Amino acid sequence: MKKWLIPVIILVVIAFGFYRWAVGFNNTAVEYEANAKTAWSNVESSYQRRNDLIGNLVKTVQGAADFERGTLTDVIEARAKATSTTIDANNLSPEKLAAFQEAQSGLSSALSRLLVTVERYPDLKANQNFLELQSQLEGTENRINVARDRFNEQVNIYDIHISKFPNSVLAGWFGFDDMARYSADPGSENAPDVDFDFN
Repeated sequence: MKKWLIPVIILVVIAFGFYRWAVGFNNTAVEYEANAKTAWSNVESSYQRRNDLIGNLVKTVQGAADFERGTLTDVIEARAKATSTTIDANNLSPEKLAAFQEAQSGLSSALSRLLVTVERYPDLKANQNFLELQSQLEGTENRINVARDRFNEQVNIYDIHISKFPNSVLAGWFGFDDMARYSADPGSENAPDVDFDFN
């Protein structure tokens, strides 16, 4: 056997090993990133359901002729802002996620004020359509929390994969960056003063 053949074989084996590692890293990173993007789509879907329910709730409340218009206007404006603030799953930057979160928090706050105000309207509190929408909204809020948690879990799996050494070296070469996580709203450590029981 020729002496020069041994180093060539060693180089080929090393190159093949590097290739297999790079392909494995890339494919796994693509899968984890896709899972995180799908989880984000589920977050947006849950928020869209809430926005749709709020639209129906507003129509029901508008039927109460003497209902406080300022409170209703706040909800309508907050809903418009929340629905206009969207994020492309391919561009989940911390800044865009914070803007999305701020818009959704504004809508949550306006909705809470609306539900508290309804307490002063016995006819509206007894409206079957209103009660059903209120119940669906409560369930949707739970769905939103679950969807956000699942999104954060998927982002965590992806971020760990691309951050571990030596994967972090390949992440830069292949263009994989950390993804933003959904964080708690400012002030969320304080319990909201909202009564959802209108019986």
